[in-house]
Amino acid sequence: MRMLTACQAVAAGVVAARLSRGRTRPAPLAPGASGPPPRPVSVVIPARDEEARIEGCLRPLLVDPGVSEVIVVDDESRDGTARLAADLGAKVIQGAPLPDGWVGKQWALHQGVSAAAGPIVVLLDADTRPKPGLCAELAALLETADLVSAAPRFVCGGAAEQALHASLLAGLVYRFGPVGPATSPDRLLLNGQCTAFRKDAMLRAGAFERVRGHLTDDVALGRLLARDGWTVAFRDAGALLEVDMHDSAAGVWREWGRSIALRDVTAPGALAADLAVVWLTLALPPLRLATGRATPLDLGLLAQRTLLLAALRGSYTRPRTGLALSPLLDPPAAVRLTWSVLRPARTWRGRGYGRPAVTRGATPRRPARSGAR
Repeated sequence: MRMLTACQAVAAGVVAARLSRGRTRPAPLAPGASGPPPRPVSVVIPARDEEARIEGCLRPLLVDPGVSEVIVVDDESRDGTARLAADLGAKVIQGAPLPDGWVGKQWALHQGVSAAAGPIVVLLDADTRPKPGLCAELAALLETADLVSAAPRFVCGGAAEQALHASLLAGLVYRFGPVGPATSPDRLLLNGQCTAFRKDAMLRAGAFERVRGHLTDDVALGRLLARDGWTVAFRDAGALLEVDMHDSAAGVWREWGRSIALRDVTAPGALAADLAVVWLTLALPPLRLATGRATPLDLGLLAQRTLLLAALRGSYTRPRTGLALSPLLDPPAAVRLTWSVLRPARTWRGRGYGRPAVTRGATPRRPARSGAR
């Protein structure tokens, strides 16, 4: 018991240090703060069977004066994704067959970025809902960064969906801290639903090919380029971007849960430490409280978790009862995280994939800084 208490105290200190970084994190992106983009912006959207969701992404982009072109890469969809995108006015690229060793999204992005006409490229997922001005603000950040990513506000349809989503999100915050600069490349997070970069620099880096086998492609990409020497910025863009990722709590459990551990981009020791932090600081306190065995440290951690609810309100378009109830689902969320570590999923959208080829220690490829902005 003393050993467990000591380990919990250490984990609590680690979490407190991470949460404290929220006091100095960069200000959220605001619409109209930077004016028109300095150079043309191409938006690339990879899409596989997205007929039901892509319209909400395309319509605001197609009327945004800060966007020069919108490219949809149809990744062998089995529905009407390509037809709908073309009817709305997007440029549709029919994706080539998936080569061996590639995950579908990276292959679609490689094709879309290669075809983009603009020197600045913004990548968006089909389930995002961008607002006018998003791409202009991302382009402005590229004046001081080489790779930019943005955190959205999440759309959750019901209390159960929001509660589970908020519990998993709290676990991410406890593991990595709030949105903002990372302490090291190996602890960097990105949101692959929204990233931006300069096209020429990305193609020279060959980054999509180098992370071609990763299902957690966004974090793999960011960490790879950070190790190459790229400056990476991760900002809150809730006022300019919403995303409707799932249609139910079961969808959150199945789809976000499959990648939440970042299993294919994290070393075993770091994974073990992340699991320990989540179990000791998020899952154990409510379990002890429920059995009447809560310690003063447990009560302190429960108070900290309650305070986090206020910070998480800004992450949701409609923070409701589900957010308030999310601490009750911290133990199940810890179970899902553990399962994601022990049994990582290697399937997505009807495709199965083998283990990724990890490319560590590659010769750094730094982005050009003169004349590329």
